[in-house]
Amino acid sequence: MTLRVRILAYDGVEALDFAGPFEVFTTASRVSQRMDAGTQAPFEVASVALSSNGRQPVQARAGLRLLADHDLATNPGADVLIVPGGVVDAPMASPATLRWIADCAAGAQVVASVCTGVFLLGKSGVVTHEAVTTHWEDIADLREQFPSLDVREGERWIDSGRVVSSAGISAGIDMSLYLVERLSGRALAERTARQMDYAWTSGSSPSA
Repeated sequence: MTLRVRILAYDGVEALDFAGPFEVFTTASRVSQRMDAGTQAPFEVASVALSSNGRQPVQARAGLRLLADHDLATNPGADVLIVPGGVVDAPMASPATLRWIADCAAGAQVVASVCTGVFLLGKSGVVTHEAVTTHWEDIADLREQFPSLDVREGERWIDSGRVVSSAGISAGIDMSLYLVERLSGRALAERTARQMDYAWTSGSSPSA
């Protein structure tokens, strides 16, 4: 079965927070079909933003522009929802974005955040008490804003079951490879990391 991976995009998103998971899951599907040409791709990856379809590109934190595949109004379902970090002030103040995150997360098998994306999970009510992590620079703010969360420092990623969160920026790649392992097996995760020429910090999965 092909799992639908949806990655949120918004103005101010950190480019690698978005592009790292995108690269991992699309590469995993390509590698999987090389390994066994007769099987379905394990992942179908698409981006979602407040508006899309060429009408209004998203501008990432460093100025990179991208056009999302879907807008929030089309409400594309997800089996795996990924919420990247960046400058999250605008999406934190957007009821439509927070509502979509909550609705999409309710139907997803896995919800994952990269870096400050966990603030959006907290604000939308997707996480309330789980063990989570974020960029080292934002640990104190996360604890202050969401005191009921079990905020852990010094972890590349935390698996709390349905919710998986990662530390800053490049840690999202490690987390995404871990999710490939969790959802489709370690062999595919290792082959994906090899294809990306990426030194995967795998180890054993930190869990709550």
